Amino acid sequence: MSVGELYSQYTRVWIPDPDEVWRSAELTKDYKEGDKSLQLRLEDDTIVQYPIDVQGNQLPFLRNPDILVGENDLTALSYLHEPAVLHNLKVRFLESNHIYTYCGIVLVAINPYEQLPIYGQDVIYAYSGQNMGDMDPHIFAVAEEAYKQMARDEKNQSIIVSGESGAGKTVSAKYAMRYFATVGGSASDTNIEEKVLASSPIMEAIGNAKTTRNDNSSRFGKYIQIGFDKRYHIIGANMRTYLLEKSRVVFQADDERNYHIFYQLCAAASLPEFKELALTCAEDFFYASQGGDTSIEGVDDAEDFEKTRQAFTLLGVRESHQISIFKIIASILHLGNVEIQSERDGDSCSISPEDEHLNNFCRLLGVEHSQMEHWLCHRKLVTTSETYVKTMSLQQVVNARNALAKHIYAQLFGWIVEHINKALHTSLKQHSFIGVLDIYGFETFEVNSFEQFCINYANEKLQQQFNSHVFKLEQEEYMKEQIPWTLIDFYDNQPCIDLIEAKLGILDLLDEECKVPKGTDQNWAQKLYDRHSGSQHFQKPRMSNTAFIVVHFADKVEYLSDGFLEKNRDTVYEEQINILKASKFPLVADLFHDDKDSVPASTTSGKSSSSKINIRSSRPPLKAPNKEHKKTVGHQFRTSLHLLMETLNATTPHYVRCVKPNDKKLPFHFDPKRAVQQLRACGVLETIRISAAGYPSRWAYHDFFNRYRVLVKKRELANTDKKAICKSVLESLIKDPDKFQFGRTKIFFRAGQVAYLEKLRADKFRAATIMIQKTVRGWLQRVKYRRLKWATLTLQRYCRGYLARRLAEHLRRTHAAVVFQKQYRMRRARLAYQRLRRAALVIQAFVRGTFVRRIYHQVLREHKATIIQKHVRGWMARRRFQQLRGAAIVIQCAFRRLKAKRELKALKIEARSAEHLKRLNVGMENKVVQLQRKIDDQNKEFKTLSEQLSAVTSTYTMEVEKLKKELGHYQQSQGEDGSLRLQEEVETLRTELERAHSERKILEDAHTRENDELRQRVADLEQENALLKEEKEQLNNQILCQSKDEFAQNSVKENLLMKKELEEERSRYQNLVKEYSRLEQRYDNLRDEMTIIKQTPGHRRNPSNQSSLESDSNYPSISTSEVGDTEDALQQVEEIGLEKAAMDMTVFLKLQKRVRELEQERKKMQTQLEKREQQDSKKVQVDQPKNDIDVDQDADLAYNSLKRQELESENKKLKNELNELRKAMADQATQSDSTHSSPDSYSLLLNQLKLANEELEVRKEEVLILRTQIVSADQRRLAGKSTEPNINARTSWPNSEKHVDQEDAIEAYHGVCQTNSETEDWGYLNEDGELGLAYQGLKQVARLLEAQLQAQSREHEEEVEHLKAQVEALKEEMDKQQQAFCQTLLLSPEAQVEFGVQQEITRLTNENLDLKELVEKLEKNEKKLKKQLKIYMKKVQDLEAAQALAQSERKRHELNRQVTVQRKEKDFQGMLEYHKEDEALLIRNLVTDLKPQMLAGTVPCLPAYILYMCIRHADYINDDVKVHSLLTSTINGIKKVLKKHNENFEMTSFWLSNTCRLLHCLKQYSGDEGFMTQNTTKQNEHCLKNFDLTEYRQVLSDLSIQIYQQLIKIAEGVLQPMIVSAMLENESIQGLSGVKPTGYRKRTSSMADGDNSYCLEAVIRQMNSFHTVMCDQGLDPEIILQVFKQLFYMINAVTLNNLLLRKDVCSWSTGMQLRYNISQLEEWLRGRNLHQSGAVQTMEPLIQAAQLLQLKKKTPEDAEAICSLCTSLSTQQIVKILNLYTPLNEFEERVTVGFIRTIQAQLQERNDPQQLLLDFKHMFPVLFPFNPSSLTMDSIHIPACLNLEFLNEV
Repeated sequence: MSVGELYSQYTRVWIPDPDEVWRSAELTKDYKEGDKSLQLRLEDDTIVQYPIDVQGNQLPFLRNPDILVGENDLTALSYLHEPAVLHNLKVRFLESNHIYTYCGIVLVAINPYEQLPIYGQDVIYAYSGQNMGDMDPHIFAVAEEAYKQMARDEKNQSIIVSGESGAGKTVSAKYAMRYFATVGGSASDTNIEEKVLASSPIMEAIGNAKTTRNDNSSRFGKYIQIGFDKRYHIIGANMRTYLLEKSRVVFQADDERNYHIFYQLCAAASLPEFKELALTCAEDFFYASQGGDTSIEGVDDAEDFEKTRQAFTLLGVRESHQISIFKIIASILHLGNVEIQSERDGDSCSISPEDEHLNNFCRLLGVEHSQMEHWLCHRKLVTTSETYVKTMSLQQVVNARNALAKHIYAQLFGWIVEHINKALHTSLKQHSFIGVLDIYGFETFEVNSFEQFCINYANEKLQQQFNSHVFKLEQEEYMKEQIPWTLIDFYDNQPCIDLIEAKLGILDLLDEECKVPKGTDQNWAQKLYDRHSGSQHFQKPRMSNTAFIVVHFADKVEYLSDGFLEKNRDTVYEEQINILKASKFPLVADLFHDDKDSVPASTTSGKSSSSKINIRSSRPPLKAPNKEHKKTVGHQFRTSLHLLMETLNATTPHYVRCVKPNDKKLPFHFDPKRAVQQLRACGVLETIRISAAGYPSRWAYHDFFNRYRVLVKKRELANTDKKAICKSVLESLIKDPDKFQFGRTKIFFRAGQVAYLEKLRADKFRAATIMIQKTVRGWLQRVKYRRLKWATLTLQRYCRGYLARRLAEHLRRTHAAVVFQKQYRMRRARLAYQRLRRAALVIQAFVRGTFVRRIYHQVLREHKATIIQKHVRGWMARRRFQQLRGAAIVIQCAFRRLKAKRELKALKIEARSAEHLKRLNVGMENKVVQLQRKIDDQNKEFKTLSEQLSAVTSTYTMEVEKLKKELGHYQQSQGEDGSLRLQEEVETLRTELERAHSERKILEDAHTRENDELRQRVADLEQENALLKEEKEQLNNQILCQSKDEFAQNSVKENLLMKKELEEERSRYQNLVKEYSRLEQRYDNLRDEMTIIKQTPGHRRNPSNQSSLESDSNYPSISTSEVGDTEDALQQVEEIGLEKAAMDMTVFLKLQKRVRELEQERKKMQTQLEKREQQDSKKVQVDQPKNDIDVDQDADLAYNSLKRQELESENKKLKNELNELRKAMADQATQSDSTHSSPDSYSLLLNQLKLANEELEVRKEEVLILRTQIVSADQRRLAGKSTEPNINARTSWPNSEKHVDQEDAIEAYHGVCQTNSETEDWGYLNEDGELGLAYQGLKQVARLLEAQLQAQSREHEEEVEHLKAQVEALKEEMDKQQQAFCQTLLLSPEAQVEFGVQQEITRLTNENLDLKELVEKLEKNEKKLKKQLKIYMKKVQDLEAAQALAQSERKRHELNRQVTVQRKEKDFQGMLEYHKEDEALLIRNLVTDLKPQMLAGTVPCLPAYILYMCIRHADYINDDVKVHSLLTSTINGIKKVLKKHNENFEMTSFWLSNTCRLLHCLKQYSGDEGFMTQNTTKQNEHCLKNFDLTEYRQVLSDLSIQIYQQLIKIAEGVLQPMIVSAMLENESIQGLSGVKPTGYRKRTSSMADGDNSYCLEAVIRQMNSFHTVMCDQGLDPEIILQVFKQLFYMINAVTLNNLLLRKDVCSWSTGMQLRYNISQLEEWLRGRNLHQSGAVQTMEPLIQAAQLLQLKKKTPEDAEAICSLCTSLSTQQIVKILNLYTPLNEFEERVTVGFIRTIQAQLQERNDPQQLLLDFKHMFPVLFPFNPSSLTMDSIHIPACLNLEFLNEV
């Protein structure tokens, strides 16, 4: 293939770009050899000329086809180069939001700077067990690959996580460890995985800091080894750290911080326990404030500090050690604030003794202040003969102080890491490990120093290891496929490594310069120039003599040599270290005593510190040959790096390269410059180059044939060998044989060949498309011509018709015009005549009107004149009348005046007489006196007021005069200025007044406008109100119409909610049952392990007849409900077996019940006595009684308390006797024979029990007597004290006859356990049964607590109601007594006596009636018991006769050994009898050894029917022990069988059906009317008569749930490996495989050999097998429906989860495949009549996902259709599928980012869960509906194959 063919028109290429690094362009014309430029069209349609280097012939990079863009593996690209890699990562990151991409064996992880929901438990389980190439790239896939290779190859693994600061290395390493902690889980209860995860907060606090690139940058490297045992469970971990950046402790650049722990400690300085640290805010400390801002946005240092302390506690660091750690950290902050003062000479310094920070430093570290003050400013020089103490300059002291701070922090860091490793260490043997390396990536800054040099040196070593590993894998792949290969030339960075670490390399020269006494950084740099100037990896900068350049594998880095020597020496003076070693705090001293290499570079060890200047030694001290002093930092780092490389080379590495997309920490923002810089540095492009150097594209023969079959000729398709076809096609298409190679299973292509084949395929499709287009276009043109011809003929026809119609229209219009003219002329003449006629009529009308108006006006004037005359005459008459009336009035007045004068004269004469005066003056004297007094008072007040007024007036005048004088002075001083100022003030006031008026006017106008607006608003609101009223009326009508519908809807919703709640409750209960079965299984495993461990010659073994499952039978007894309360009885059952302990169980329980009753009554009496004593003491203090009655009462109380104490002691004795009796019975049972027990010992035991019972009866009678005495004493005291009754004092004993409550039962149970543990108990001291008995006790306690919690609330409510009723009754009685008492007080003494006698007679009569009723009840009970006794005696006689008959029959069978055929007896009652010793044989033949095939052709669930008939016989003979033993043995036998066949579907289904049938039988024949509605008369005769087995029904129901869950687990285990292959990968529809997406390579490293593909028919066949087995074994149809609903949900969940995590199956063809497969499954459900199970509804998410893959995805209408269709999928699932969607070929467009954003915007209102994947382990709660049988017990026949001849039909 020539260059011209590749660079033809429309070919797309990549060209360099200064902004985007690479830019896409398209050729506008073909390229010919020799052209100097290419004509390109950019994406913005700009035409450019791209120059070509003719000599180098460097053409631009070709762009991959669009079908390959977005690949999950970069090596699958056809063209492998930098722009293709960068573009592929950008498309996946920005458009699909995929942060992980494979690059061969490397996982590239781009930091999204956003929390993504892809790290949950569901995702971990989805990746667990999957091959690396099957799922989308993920950190979990790499972790699973490492875990799987460790388990398969038994070789240690390593995960190397590297990247730039802020790229997400720590988070990736953390998620990898979380995966191992989840999948590997610790084998014990130590929870080591939690401790491993808990070490992260500590290491982040002490080793991470804020930098300019990352707020949480790790400033050290760490390698964590997670250890696993042989079962590959986590057992421990170990951490190694590398190159802590100590310089950050004393220096931080701008906008950076020190380590987080300093700021966390300052944030918590206000806590009480940290007061002694003397810390303040971080800004006050030099070491913490050099970078400026001391806070990080969004980070709470105080909260992080609390997490750090919790992590310390979790890892076992004591509180005292934590305080010591914080003291050391605080001392470093104080050390940085020590003020150093320079002396005048400049060669010496001093520190003030009062320096507060130095005092705090010495106090916190426990060192001497004077010594530390001295040796901070001095140093010791040692020669061969003398030792000198020399002062230091200011800079030297500061350097020494900083070195000491760094050394203290480094030692503390190492101590913490050591203690973390101790906490993570395990004593178990480590089988293998997985290491997680979180190492710093390649770094280059503007100023690069010693730290960057070491980091880049480590990356050189890792890159070398990475290159060799990648090369090795490539060559192994070629050898595996048996293709010829040559050595691939890859970049070997060994010369660069030799430059650094070889002899006389950079590090060697650095160490050598450090040994020189006066070595400098400049001298070292000059040596580097002289030594390595000829090296191709070393360069000298042009403008500097102190810097050097190293050419690393990623980039050139310029290092500044300043500070290299100081950092490499890491000098700390020994005198300062010796002071710290002498600390009074052990932790501080240990930090430096343990440091073996802490000898300083410039000092040696001396005896003690001294303050003298010159010290001469008489004898030189002995010195070790230590001239090279301690190891330098570079030497230590090189050594640790070599150890790390040895570890990595001994393991299988896995690589994770983290990339930082931008420096602004923006979510999903991609900066191409920063990304390509990191891709070059982390080795991704080197991997691409190595892959491109060989055969990067690899296709399986089958996939190649399906993809490129269109290029095969028709005659070649006749060959059936696809491999031969592929060879012939390639040889014909690609002429160069070096461009491809044929392997054993794959075809290998050189880079670009797949793109060439894609081009040929596209050309083939294009040619076919053109042919189809040509044919279709010709057909379209012919159709168009015929359509035009037909249209032309139609137009002609219509035109001719139009012309004819137009002529006829003209003729009609001419005729119409003549008619119009005739009519018009006639109308015009008529209008002229009418106009003349109207004019004549108007003239006549006006003339006649004028005459009439004249006559009217004349008549009107005459009428008005008449009116005027009338009014004038009336006025004259009225005036004359008024004159006459006025004259009369004047005459009358004159007369009356005359008469009044006469009367006045007479009155004056009379007034002068004395009698008149006397009448008037009566009472006036008193009034005068009063008035005189008032006048006097007013005079006094007037005087006082006048005096006050005069005083005020005088003061006022004085003030006025004073003011006048001041005014005069003021006027003189001011003169004319005052008047001018006054005028000015007046003017200003006027202007202000005018302004106020204007403002007021403005406000009034505004107020007016607002009023108008408000009025308008009110009018609008009124109008709206009217409209709303109308709408309200309409809505009311609608509501009335819809009320019925809403009621129905509400009822439906309520029903759905109730069903949902019921399902949730059922699910919770079944989860508890599942957890119980898990714990039970774990207990069995532990017991088996203990048995294996304990089976040594020196240890005792368990009895052979003790079943491992018998200890699980903790089911309640039948006759009593107290069996669950006794732990000792259950332990005896476990130890001696059910056969021995069952018959004595009831005796124990009865005895314990009586003890509890007696203890209960004793407690209640004690509480009541205490209440009485308290009341008596209070009353004695208040009343202070002195009569003899109180003395008697005190005596009675003392006697009662003594009696109570005596009873308590007696109870304790009885308890001890009970425990001794139990122990004796246990010893007797263990010593007796395994089958028989001695009758003498048993009779002795019964006698002891009888005596104990008699003693208990006596004690009970004493308790009753004591209670009656207390009650009578209380009544006497109440009667003698007061006449008014006290309600509170009338204390009754309502609980005296009440049954023992649950709390006392718990206390009794614990008492029994405590007594049993205090003695030398066989159950807790033996070695074999310790774990089992402990677990048994826990189970018993759990059951007891559950029962007690359920009954406690009911009893409490009943007790409260009972007490309320008693209180009401007492109130009524008290009211009656009060009324009676009041009545008796009113009567005479004789009447009172008579009334009292009557009351007493009434009371005695009532008591007599109550006693008679009691006697009658007792008589009835006596008669009933007598009848039962007669019945039982008759049954005993029948039983003895039956036993005698059975013995004779057995003897007859023994004599006659011939086999006889069993016949059904006519009088068979549906009961089976067996002997007690045959129970084990019955369980073995019917349960343990039974195979389902033995019962083929018989009645389904036959064992269940047989077991019920045996239970019915035991019920008939009233043998509760036999029923209990049979049911317990049956349940344990079923559990044993299921445990043995835990992977056998047929056996599990068989026992599920039998357990359910036995449960149905116990319900059907229980006698409960609710279960007997469908029974026949015959079936009702077979009901149980004596026992209520409700509790055992619950136990069987729980057992059925466990069996159902095991059945589902088995079925899922069979189906799950088939699902993905059958539903997603298998070609159910032929021909779809050729249209699948290209470029996906399976990874062979984790795939097992062999073809594990399944088809849908295999899944259907398996489900047919399941269905047939369940139907043949008689499983209830409702349960079968639930089984397949659960299986279909699992199919849906597994398929959908794989679809969401695999890009290669998200295509249109997969959607069609899924819909076809789902339709086949639905058809199978309908064929088996299982469509009502709801299985199809569980598949709804998968159905919608398949439809989503096939829908259009372009327009907003398509988005709306998708949102309305995909209701069962969450928003995240829809977006994930759209992001993963892959076009089938280049003709199909991709889903655009805008379309996905539209979908997200429309789905914002959904409240979907954040979970992406479905929980395929979710199990629906199972329901066992009641399904009665129509068979009767007497119609069932027992086949001979069961070997149950010992069963006798009754």
